Amino acid sequence: MNERTTRRTTVHGGDRPEGEHPALLETRNLVKRFPVRHGLTRRLAGHVAAVDGVSLTVRPGETLGLVGESGCGKSTVARLITRLEKPTSGSIRFLGRDLAELDGTALRPVRRELQMVFQDPFSSLNPRHSVRRILTAPSRYQGLGPEQPVEELLARVGLRAEHADRYPHEFSGGQAQRIGIARALALRPKLVVCDEPVSALDVSVQAQILNLLKDLQDDYGLSYLFIAHDLGAVRQISTRIAVMYLGSIVETADRDTLFAHPAHPYTHALLSAVPLPDPDAERGRERIVLTGDLPSPLDPPSGCRFRTRCPKADELCAAERPELRTIAHGQQVACHYPERTP
Repeated sequence: MNERTTRRTTVHGGDRPEGEHPALLETRNLVKRFPVRHGLTRRLAGHVAAVDGVSLTVRPGETLGLVGESGCGKSTVARLITRLEKPTSGSIRFLGRDLAELDGTALRPVRRELQMVFQDPFSSLNPRHSVRRILTAPSRYQGLGPEQPVEELLARVGLRAEHADRYPHEFSGGQAQRIGIARALALRPKLVVCDEPVSALDVSVQAQILNLLKDLQDDYGLSYLFIAHDLGAVRQISTRIAVMYLGSIVETADRDTLFAHPAHPYTHALLSAVPLPDPDAERGRERIVLTGDLPSPLDPPSGCRFRTRCPKADELCAAERPELRTIAHGQQVACHYPERTP
């Protein structure tokens, strides 16, 4: 962005340059706590904060990548945004409405504009239903006529018309995921939440699915929240990236900035584990190995949650939890001692 557009206005979850499109989706201080019960009497032992104060923004036509280790709360964020789970607190503003305040039939019209692609296509496709029935189900539940013929939807995701009368078990993993993507497109949504959509697929098939998602984004004007632990996949498809650790966002930046100038120590460690295509560069670079175990979300550390594995941690990190703050244009980090950026 040039110097003429550097004047900024403050918005939830960060700053936005004036003249930039408003958010399509915006979560603010999103929290989800699950009860933990022990023993035969199911005695309440405490709560796990799977998501703890997450603020995210997805703008029209962009892809926000959400990355982090397994168990950090990424999939819970996806289920909260699509309202498969009800948040404990916080807001989820989508198309001007707070989804956190809606329940039951009030959510039905929202689901026309907000769809989800799941990690395991075989567990999300009814094995007793034909592909035709699966792809027409969204319109039936909404009481609408089909936005697109089944054969047209199948062709758009790279499948043939004769596949419409087959069943999920007759397809490969990549083909089944294409059916899941076609189902998500059936109502022509504005936002699609992709929860680890390629992690269960072979590498060659992953690339095909990522390319398909990008083509569909261009054709339909879609926005994506793309959740993954594979930074290579996230780099290929994302416009901006948010890094999550133990239920919280620790860094957000546009894709190129995050990969070139990561500011949080955890982001540094994640990027150092991504293989480089150049063998000489791969052999010569320094790999960051995190020490210590991932803390339990039932009993997280005081202050900064990453401090038990961070080489920079000191008394301030133990005493005070860092807030997500802007350190450069479009880059935010929750760290008392972020890396310097150009």
